[in-house]
Amino acid sequence: MESIHRIILPSKVIIGPGAIKSIGEVINEVAGRLKNIGVVTGENTYRIGGRIVEEYLSGHSKVETWIAGDASISTAEKISLKARESNIGLVIGVGGGRVIDIAKYIAFKNNIDVVSVPLAPSHDGIASPFASLKGTSRPTSIYTRTPFAIIADTDLISTAPRRLILSGVGDLLGKLVAVKDWRLAHKLKGEYYGEYAAQLALLSAKHVLKYHELIGSGSREGLRILVEALISSGVAMCIAGSSRPASGSEHLFSHALDLVAPGRALHGEQVALGTIIMLYIYGDSRWRLVRDVMQRIGLPTTARDLGFSPEEVVKALTIAHTIRPERYTILGETGLTQEAAYRILRETGII
Repeated sequence: MESIHRIILPSKVIIGPGAIKSIGEVINEVAGRLKNIGVVTGENTYRIGGRIVEEYLSGHSKVETWIAGDASISTAEKISLKARESNIGLVIGVGGGRVIDIAKYIAFKNNIDVVSVPLAPSHDGIASPFASLKGTSRPTSIYTRTPFAIIADTDLISTAPRRLILSGVGDLLGKLVAVKDWRLAHKLKGEYYGEYAAQLALLSAKHVLKYHELIGSGSREGLRILVEALISSGVAMCIAGSSRPASGSEHLFSHALDLVAPGRALHGEQVALGTIIMLYIYGDSRWRLVRDVMQRIGLPTTARDLGFSPEEVVKALTIAHTIRPERYTILGETGLTQEAAYRILRETGII
């Protein structure tokens, strides 16, 4: 018997210059005049956007702001407890993907709504119900809360470091692999597969491939295209009810790099590298196209570019299949041998 499938989507998406001015309007739509609102942000992102959100909400509600120093489960739990003690009725994440992940987790734990205000387009967590927090038993996505609204102010996002913008491109390129892995798991393991969610995720990847020069130029138009594609990918996860359409073996490789050599590179940079590798393993000639696009816009295409030794990248590739053994991908259940990993990395020019 087919199980019930619940799809929870964002109710409102506001994108464009000065979009952050809409924060009061969005708050009114959530629950009228809330007494207590929590704002989660970072040290730098407070100065860029957190303070602005505070100002727009002053006189509207009592606002409590928390600076999240890291994206650990312990930090998320501490702030979640403070939110409960302060009777917070809505939480707003203002910052990069890590801050928004913490805000979604707090909302989930307290059964309240969350508003996503991204200041860096570094990955598609800005619109999805999944959060990646450190300190869990293994790298994985935690199901939390779908943002009620996403407010993407392109004026503010345009101030993000170029490396974070390119990381968002890298994360989206990974959907080319993630969807192939999802189909493979459906064929070989009978896993649920949703064609619409898959096509939506693929559209995000194809969109950044088509407009990579515009995005790479740093123009406002290119930035808007990137942000819309990231939100679209997040919505694909909402529809699928899992991170499957957006996260496959390329993400497992990124998580493995985090274990082998933590803190060296950004998530999207590692995912992009993993996309080249996994497309090559699939025998998909687009691995060259992806590599060429990455080179043209300035995304690293070699281990050395990202500060990894050949041995570290080989190690990550050979253990990637163990990161989420329940998630079947092209890496299979036994993974790659060291010899195969070396050969693949040499032939793709990564080492």
